[in-house]
Amino acid sequence: MKVLERNYFWMLLPLLHLIANAAEHEGVAKHAIKLHRGKGAAITQRKQWVLDSCRKLSGLLRQKTVVLNKLKSAIRAVEKDTGLSDEEKLFQVHTFEIFQKELNESENSVFQAIYGLQRALQGDYKDVVNMKESSRQRLEALREAAIKEETEYVELLAAEKHQVEALKNMQHQNKSLSMLDEILEDVRKAADRLEEEIEEHAFDDNKSVKGVNFEAVLRVEEEEANSKQNLTKREVEDDLGLSMLIDSQNNQYILTKPRDSTIPRADHHFIKDIVTIGMLSLPCGWLCTTIGLPTMFGYIICGVLLGPSGLNSIKSIVQVETLGEFGVFFTLFLVGLEFSPEKLRKVWKISLQGPCYMTLLMIAFGLLWGHLLQIRPTQSVFISTCLSLSSTPLVSRFLVGSARGEKEAGDLDYSAVLLGMLVMQDVQLGLFIAVMPTLIQAGASTYSSIVMEILRILVLIGQILFSLAAVFLLCLVIKTYLIGPYYRKLHMESKGNKEILILGISAFIFLMLTVTELLDVSMELGCFLAGALISSQGHMVTEEIVSYIEPIRDFLAIIFFASIGLHVFPTFVVYELTILMVLTLAVVIMKFVLAALVLSLLLPKTSQYIKWIVAAGLAQVSEFSFVLGSRARRAGIISREVYLLILSVTTLSLLLAPVLWRAAITKCVPRPDRRSSL
Repeated sequence: MKVLERNYFWMLLPLLHLIANAAEHEGVAKHAIKLHRGKGAAITQRKQWVLDSCRKLSGLLRQKTVVLNKLKSAIRAVEKDTGLSDEEKLFQVHTFEIFQKELNESENSVFQAIYGLQRALQGDYKDVVNMKESSRQRLEALREAAIKEETEYVELLAAEKHQVEALKNMQHQNKSLSMLDEILEDVRKAADRLEEEIEEHAFDDNKSVKGVNFEAVLRVEEEEANSKQNLTKREVEDDLGLSMLIDSQNNQYILTKPRDSTIPRADHHFIKDIVTIGMLSLPCGWLCTTIGLPTMFGYIICGVLLGPSGLNSIKSIVQVETLGEFGVFFTLFLVGLEFSPEKLRKVWKISLQGPCYMTLLMIAFGLLWGHLLQIRPTQSVFISTCLSLSSTPLVSRFLVGSARGEKEAGDLDYSAVLLGMLVMQDVQLGLFIAVMPTLIQAGASTYSSIVMEILRILVLIGQILFSLAAVFLLCLVIKTYLIGPYYRKLHMESKGNKEILILGISAFIFLMLTVTELLDVSMELGCFLAGALISSQGHMVTEEIVSYIEPIRDFLAIIFFASIGLHVFPTFVVYELTILMVLTLAVVIMKFVLAALVLSLLLPKTSQYIKWIVAAGLAQVSEFSFVLGSRARRAGIISREVYLLILSVTTLSLLLAPVLWRAAITKCVPRPDRRSSL
């Protein structure tokens, strides 16, 4: 202990020196300001002040060298001291090493500050770029210093833990333990080993990875009342690490994987969000049903009321949207159950050609208007492609449970044609997402490199076509050899236990969407094909599965449509209502006319009457334009204003879709066959 006390004296010596000089810092700073303004003493006094400051800095550096030598001697003395246990030696050596790092980092900070001052004096104060670069370098230095300080703090915690372990070992050696104490001690050691085994050291492993940036974040706690109960709750949340982190870009983060995986945790923000959406969706959906609107718009209104433009009570927006995606998956699966492979074979030509022709016509009109309005071709192509897509979940809700009636020989079912074209648009969506990085590069390329970009796009199209061929070949194999035995085995094992059947069907859906996602085709297509494959087993099988999956689909669909409402901003729509209504009507009318024109060329004469119904179903903009628009905005393809316009036009077109659909159904479907699916 004498060695430790003597070493602590040397540790405190430079700190005492800094305290003694603290009173001089304010005077030195004021004197430096006067010198900078030209109001100080004579030139000789300025030189003397610089010399004195250099002498002080040199003296501190020499003193630092002396202290480092003393610390090295102290470390050697501790390592040779036989009276100390291994834990005590580890603690003391660790403490000395941390103090060595502190001295070295302090010296580096001094020279970094001098270098920054030199660079600032050599720069131009009117040059914003130069000042921005200086600020960036200082910010990087501060981030690195924060990381180093955080590392030192963790090391101090580890040293403190070693000290506690040493004290416990000394106490155990001085007294005899009972059987219970020995058992608890063995359990404690096993628990320590378990924590060391499962701990991933994600921070240390990833901080040096290329592309990793250090960011400053704020840790925010929930505002609680001053009652003892709430204070206890906050302390528990602190220990569990469930606080919210906010970075400098105002992005909010929550815990995804804790350091200690042995303690169960729950994201109470996400739980509250789902509970709130579930409770508010009931009156909103009920109100829409009362006034004759589809219930989905009540769910969208619920999202608007709870989202950023309303009460702003939804904290876990990303998690809510992620859960809502499962609503899309199960909706398309049920659509696939009603869309058998026989129907698919009957309308595959129309389903393949129709969306391609519509997309090309939309791009042509977009480039024409873009040329007249002097919009960049890249931006025109993106906006046109975005607006050419239609909402598969919305139309699926229109068609679910609707009666088609009996058709004459040669007639086509409008639902088969409509769903086939929507599924092909989902494939186009996956293709467009894959091509988007190349589109971004093409926007900044010269004419000589545009040819290479076009070739790259053609290669990507070839890859997508190959993936589609592989998917349909896989579906043929599954339908021929696997789906029948799989369902019979699943049905036999699930007698008296419907959980096995639900789990087996869900696993098959997830398998198909995983396969299509791995082949760079949209996951939505995999869900649709899963339903189509199971529908090949017969009508009885379809009805049984629908009765089990439909309640799950309904709940998840509520979350999906509410998540759409989170991105609707009524104030922006009200401010720009006139121009938004004009743009929305122009888009809806253009899509309706183009769809009717294309279908009049593709449909047989006996089924020409369904072109108006199919065109009405396609005359809206897909909710996936939110996803495409956000990616394009981050990539710089479109501006913030264009992004908000796309969001608003999409929302208004979805609101107009039920009106146009009802009008088409009323006008074109014979009365015995008419049955609203809204």
